[in-house]
Amino acid sequence: MRFRKRPVEIEAVQWTGHNCTEVYDILNVGGSAWRGQFGSLVIPTLEGEVRADPGDWIIRGSKGEFYPCKPAIFEETYEEVIA
Repeated sequence: MRFRKRPVEIEAVQWTGHNCTEVYDILNVGGSAWRGQFGSLVIPTLEGEVRADPGDWIIRGSKGEFYPCKPAIFEETYEEVIA
């Protein structure tokens, strides 16, 4: 059997290491984040607190959950929605 991933719209912002306000805005509904070492950011996820490194995307999923995503995986998985 073969399966295809269903299209799902998400909200995301790329963590640059300096755009705290932008990241905090997307996390506003689900909690807060805090700065870690070496420019990392620690965000709340369903699995607990997870580190996002500069360049990672912070995603709010379809159910309001948060998780970081490496840039290469984000690029392969998502495309911008033009409204």
